Amino acid sequence: MASFRRSSSTSYDTPRTMLGTLREAQLINPKPVLPAEILSMVLDYLSVSDLIHCARVSKLLHEMVYDDTRWVRKLRAMGCWDEGAARARGEAARRKNLDILHVAAAPVLLKERNVSDSSTFPRGENPSIVVSQPMTNSITQQFQGQTQSQSDRKDYVDGFDHTTLSPNGFGPPSPTQPLDNESILHVLESARSIRGAARGEYGRVHAALRPFYKDAVRSKHPSSAKVFRVYRDPDQQAQMLSQLTRFAKSDFTQGRLQREKRLSFMVAAFEDAVAKEYDQGLRMGDVDGRMRKYAHVLVTLNGGQRAVDRFLAENAILKDGLQLGNPMDCFSPNNPEVLFLEEIHGFFGHLSAAFNSQLSIIGRVFPLSVNVTVPLLRKIGSEIIGPYLEKLFSHARESSVESYVRAISGSYEQMIQFAGSLRSLPIYERAQQDMLHGMVAEMFSLHFMSYFHEELEYFRRRSDAEVTGWERQLSQQDASIESIFMSSVNRQADKRDFLSSFRKVIMAPVNALPTFPFGGKGSSQRFPGDAAEVLSSRPSSRSSTPALGKAHQQRDAARTPSPFAEPPSTELAAKAAIMKSRLEGIKSLFSLEVALNLVHMAKSSIDRVAVFARLANEFQVEARNQCQAIFILLTKTLGNRHVRAGFDQAVEHLSKYNPRAASDRADQPGVAPLVVFLELVNVGDLIQQMLDVFYEQELVATKLTDRNDFLGPTIKEKKRFEQMLDERVAAGLNKGIEVLMAEVEYLCATTQNVEDFNPGATGVAINELIDVSPTDTAVGVVDVVSAHTKMLVGSTDKNMLDVFNQEVGLRLFNALCKHLKRQRISVAGSIRLISDINHYFNFIQSLKNKDLLQYFRALRELSQIYLVSPNHAKELAAIIADNERFLGIFRAEEVYEFAERRADWYQVKSRVEKAMYGIGLLAAPVPEPPVLPDPATDPAADPASDPDPDPLEDEPVPSELGVEPEPVEPEEPEEPVLPVPVLPELEPLPVEG
Repeated sequence: MASFRRSSSTSYDTPRTMLGTLREAQLINPKPVLPAEILSMVLDYLSVSDLIHCARVSKLLHEMVYDDTRWVRKLRAMGCWDEGAARARGEAARRKNLDILHVAAAPVLLKERNVSDSSTFPRGENPSIVVSQPMTNSITQQFQGQTQSQSDRKDYVDGFDHTTLSPNGFGPPSPTQPLDNESILHVLESARSIRGAARGEYGRVHAALRPFYKDAVRSKHPSSAKVFRVYRDPDQQAQMLSQLTRFAKSDFTQGRLQREKRLSFMVAAFEDAVAKEYDQGLRMGDVDGRMRKYAHVLVTLNGGQRAVDRFLAENAILKDGLQLGNPMDCFSPNNPEVLFLEEIHGFFGHLSAAFNSQLSIIGRVFPLSVNVTVPLLRKIGSEIIGPYLEKLFSHARESSVESYVRAISGSYEQMIQFAGSLRSLPIYERAQQDMLHGMVAEMFSLHFMSYFHEELEYFRRRSDAEVTGWERQLSQQDASIESIFMSSVNRQADKRDFLSSFRKVIMAPVNALPTFPFGGKGSSQRFPGDAAEVLSSRPSSRSSTPALGKAHQQRDAARTPSPFAEPPSTELAAKAAIMKSRLEGIKSLFSLEVALNLVHMAKSSIDRVAVFARLANEFQVEARNQCQAIFILLTKTLGNRHVRAGFDQAVEHLSKYNPRAASDRADQPGVAPLVVFLELVNVGDLIQQMLDVFYEQELVATKLTDRNDFLGPTIKEKKRFEQMLDERVAAGLNKGIEVLMAEVEYLCATTQNVEDFNPGATGVAINELIDVSPTDTAVGVVDVVSAHTKMLVGSTDKNMLDVFNQEVGLRLFNALCKHLKRQRISVAGSIRLISDINHYFNFIQSLKNKDLLQYFRALRELSQIYLVSPNHAKELAAIIADNERFLGIFRAEEVYEFAERRADWYQVKSRVEKAMYGIGLLAAPVPEPPVLPDPATDPAADPASDPDPDPLEDEPVPSELGVEPEPVEPEEPEEPVLPVPVLPELEPLPVEG
């Protein structure tokens, strides 16, 4: 292998000695001619015996042949090498060697330390340290390899010694006898992965299987092979053939393809013979006999795939799949749009029972190492479930959208239940579940997006139809009510008395205002003769918040027109009756039943879609988004199209309410349309609570959305609905407060008697006993206002309730101030006034609003100015000028205006002004008020009898246009104006008292 070159001879002759000859020979290139890589490739294609012989040629070839990676490659080709186990064993051996080295080196290190330490002590003082005796060389001998000279090696088997590995050691194999036939059956299983000992492991496998492999590839007939002569049991024969197949993969020498082919032919012949026995047992149903025995033989031979295929081909489920169910049975023969989900449930139930029965047979026939359930389920999905669902979906799509969405969702849910009802072997449970989930996703992937689109559109159409039907029903009922009321109108007669009836109806509150007595007969009439007959009375009371189960009956009852004793005979009466019917039916402007129907529709759609979000697959995220989209659509439909429109119409109807035209106050202590509107607020609050519960139960509890995601679409839409509802309720309450205050003003104007605050004003003798109880007007006003403020308790949040109460209190304060300025109050009547103000104060105190209470405390102080005797004008002036007394609510000018409503004001006016401003005018006698003509005795005084009436007289009063009319007061006589001397500016006089 080496190249030598003789040195060139010199021109002179040298003595040819032995040393000279050696000097002439020089080693020019000691390296091999071929590179190491090529040499390694050449060695790869040599047989094992040739490799051992090559190792004797040179030291380099010996190292290359005995290289551990070469034998690891052969073990890995047979599947006998585990890199992880080899690494673990190597790490354990390294730690053990290190421990041995530390133990062997410990005495030497300790002795050196003792010598170095003894020099530090004084002479004669040695530390008391006991050192153990040095260890023998037995420990170090463990590292010396057991060598054997080349001359001692005599016996070889294909170049390998008769060796086997020590069961506990990590060193090279020790000489032993060849393996017996029983041990050869497990030679590949017993091969271990040890770095540095791969050659010995492969040598043991080679010595055991090489004779059988050589005989098998050289046999003329498979039955004459050595493996069938040595082993008679089919299971042992299969095991040996399996090992020979694996051993052939480590054969890299020339002609290996032909040898593998001959070996494969032998294995195929053996497999055919075993498969025939297995088929015979399968046909006979011999589960625990031939099927089990030969299935295990086939599994040992090559994994048993042929046995699995034959089992699936002859499986009863796959043969009788059509008898489990027919997809056309899910549809009604009379109405193809009707879908019976029970038939789908029955189909999957029968299929689950059949599979579970086959699972017990699989466990008895096949070993646990063979997974038969997954291939069986895959065949069932492709040959039974897939065609069944495709036929079901295609027919459902042709029938109707409802059938299609129900079929998709119902089939998916039954498929999930079917996957959960199947039993499985514990070792293959996860693989079976993964396969089932993949099969479900594959079957529904084609209908996934189309179903979500159809589901959303289906809910949109149903919700729109529900709201549209409700609106159509309202319009039809309104039209029918108007046609009933207007059917009995005599238009020719109405043309003659329209102006008269209109004037009587509109001017009734004006005639009912308290005025000074004129002495006429008509002054005692509170209502005109025909005004009370315009609208027929109907007893009504506040209804409670409707229950869920009676929504339909209450809706019909709410929209039913009030029964009239007799139909209205005039167009004006008919219009008034129509308005009354609309105000009575204001609470039906949006229906709780419609809201419930929409919620149930959304729940059905979300429940169907939520089925797709149960599995962690590609449908989960899209299904969650679809559920949120359905909830958003529900909120928009219920909010914008139903609740919002109902509140807008309710506010519009409230704005048209005229308290002077209402006549049914006997049995109801409140404003009818406002009471009904507050009930409408209760229904709106109930709908909002329904949405909250629906959101928590259907979306949050099922983890379809996250309530903490404040930027999520569902949270934003829900907040938008709540904001819309609060705005509409606020607008309605604002209009309701206006209507309530109009009712309060009407009660004050129609029920307040002239003699309540001015006894004896009508000429009737004054009772000596003064009544100190509140007047009927004060009691009625408090009852009306308190009845409406209590209705909002529990139906809205506390902030809105406080705002409503404060606004009602402020407007009531203004209304009472305006009412006081229309009265004449004497000293004797001030007792009843103070009682009324105290009654108002107690009501406001029950609202628990400190800011609002200040206004009525100032009003209570204001009522004291009417109790001062006219003989104490200075004290009265001091009270008027005391701003702190009225808490800054009333200025002195305003208190002065209230003081002008004293019955004896013209007697004390000059003295009060003198006390306040230091100057005054001469008191003038108060003339008697003029006496107006009586319409009963003087026909000319009746405006209706005027042959040429003024067209301005027929115009509606400002109160009908939303403007409060100015109070009618008698003209005060002008006092004589006296010349006032010009005086220098003076300081204001101090007010006594």
